[in-house]
Amino acid sequence: MAGKLLLALALVLALASPTRAEPDSASEAEIQYLLEFVANSNCDFIRNGSSHDPAEAADHLRLKYKRGGKYAGSAEQFIDRLASESSWTGKPYTVNCGGRIEPTRDWLHGALADYRNRRTADETGKAPATQ
Repeated sequence: MAGKLLLALALVLALASPTRAEPDSASEAEIQYLLEFVANSNCDFIRNGSSHDPAEAADHLRLKYKRGGKYAGSAEQFIDRLASESSWTGKPYTVNCGGRIEPTRDWLHGALADYRNRRTADETGKAPATQ
């Protein structure tokens, strides 16, 4: 009886734990690209009402990735789970690029799509598709 109880408890704990997703090498390369994209942008990042320069924003996202990377098994998960909103307040991050303000989630998904288009074009020898 005690054995069955322990087995049931172990099963409940296993099912209740958050999904862990370790990125494969292609996903890791995409995430690193996105971090460098942020660092090299000329955009201001608004996080919880405060503006941050690209280097500060990239450092913040690197810290979030270091601490929570197990929840980002893909570049999409990195964007959606770590790089788009405050884990403390739930407020979405925004980016201001030359007066154009947009959600960081949209901006990073666009950057990821451009990166993948360029990579595919490099592999096939064809010009990248335009969006």
